[in-house]
Amino acid sequence: MPSLDLGNRKIDYSVVRGRSSSTYFRFKPDLTLEVIIPKRGTPDVDRLLRSKLGMVRREFFRASRNRRILTQDSMMLDGVVFDLEFMPGTSDRLTVDHEGRIVVVESHDRRSVRELVRRLYLKESSAYVVRRTAELARAVGVRPSRVDVREIGKWGYCTRGGRLSFSWQMAALPERVRDYVIYHELVHLIHFDHSSAFKKSLKAVCPDFRDRERELDTYVPYNRLDPPG
Repeated sequence: MPSLDLGNRKIDYSVVRGRSSSTYFRFKPDLTLEVIIPKRGTPDVDRLLRSKLGMVRREFFRASRNRRILTQDSMMLDGVVFDLEFMPGTSDRLTVDHEGRIVVVESHDRRSVRELVRRLYLKESSAYVVRRTAELARAVGVRPSRVDVREIGKWGYCTRGGRLSFSWQMAALPERVRDYVIYHELVHLIHFDHSSAFKKSLKAVCPDFRDRERELDTYVPYNRLDPPG
């Protein structure tokens, strides 16, 4: 695989044919660079990358700062990274060692790891979200019609009918970041947009919401379509 020298390190890159008429780049979860070239023509990729070296370097360091919630060897709980350790066994169970920061998954099949982790996230996220949303709703002065945790692509969303839904991966986030997501959706019950009025109301109940929002952006949720990382 060819590589690109960023000055303080080298990164591998691959070239694939895309469907658009332009060339663009993206970093994969393993931090290798994928160069997507037009469906027609063969650009000089090496020369193009050298001309875009500053941009590639910035994107690399941005991608490397992102924190993946679930990888092949680790998972997050409360913002803390735990090593995932597989142990062959006859029963399917998961044990969390908070002191050693290890999650031991016992199963007859290694492919069960993702499902057992999903169940843990769903259980922990549901317990936290239901309790905490009720508490924070009183501070905001609203009352949701329904609160649930689901397998959704967003961290949370609000319907015009007052239903609040949150990601099953909420338990992976630190508490302050989880609370920001909940505050955000609760304030949508007052302002169903992201207007200045919405931001003003959000700031009234969560003064440092900008900092929490930026922190949330550093966490990368697990996607079933992601390759093992």
